Amino acid sequence: MREIINEEEKEFEAQYPAQLYTKRPNPTALLSPLYDSTFKGIFTQETEDSNLALQSFISAVLGRNVKNVILKPNEPPKDGPGQKGMSYDISVEFDNGELSDIEMQAWKESYDYGIRSEIQAARLLNNNAKKGEEWNSPKIYQISILNFHYEKDDIKEMAWYTMKNESGKRLKDRQNIIFIDLENIRKKFGTPVNELTSVEKWGLFFSYIDKDKNADYMSELVRSEKGIMAAENTVKDMSEADDNWFIQNSRFIYERDRNTLINNAERRGREEGSQQKAVETARNFLRMKVLTPEKIAEGTGLPLEQVIELQKQIVTK
Repeated sequence: MREIINEEEKEFEAQYPAQLYTKRPNPTALLSPLYDSTFKGIFTQETEDSNLALQSFISAVLGRNVKNVILKPNEPPKDGPGQKGMSYDISVEFDNGELSDIEMQAWKESYDYGIRSEIQAARLLNNNAKKGEEWNSPKIYQISILNFHYEKDDIKEMAWYTMKNESGKRLKDRQNIIFIDLENIRKKFGTPVNELTSVEKWGLFFSYIDKDKNADYMSELVRSEKGIMAAENTVKDMSEADDNWFIQNSRFIYERDRNTLINNAERRGREEGSQQKAVETARNFLRMKVLTPEKIAEGTGLPLEQVIELQKQIVTK
């Protein structure tokens, strides 16, 4: 049976995917892969487990077997002093020369993430274009694991964007942008493991491996994929170091405080906007001279003294 998770819990998990700890809370507690530090650590340790996990994850996303992967520097060079600097969470080259940037995005930002992905994909493509008379470049894949919906109405677990014309004909598929939607994947929680796709298994692993509940289900899911077993081994190793819990905790505090500031600012903005609208409504009624100041105050919610002051301003103009 699929466990029912209430709306408040889902919202909390989406925004703050781990509890507040400065050191490992118990001998079996695991770090959350939704945090950059743990996510990067799973795939960049250059150990047998880490390499297997990276190869397995990329193969699952692309739907084909990627035999070998090589980690690349995650900060591409800038073309000039005015160009925006950027860094990739994980930058990888495949055995056939193709390249990928892999990102974990646990929190929804104020900017359009699609624009960021297009810029990152274009930079990756440009930096690896072959010199010479013939224009050529290996295929690149900008892969983002999103802990939120990019398109609210999209029910798919994975969206793959390429360049096409108005009739749907593809260009050359050199630039590929892939979004993995963890919110949609979490709806699959409780589905028999043998009915899940590899991408869905990875998404559930990222979302729930640090949670104490449903340990039996997650254990079965982990055992179903060698790459996910390898990823769990790496998370277990990382979770033994209190420094990693401190890093996760610091990120938690930063995001919690930032979200509080944003929410407070948005609330103040709504309140100020509502106040301004009430003032304009009161002015309009006063100019029309169809209601008494008392009625206008009652209808707009403004103090009577403020409505009378607005009336005086209109009369003196």
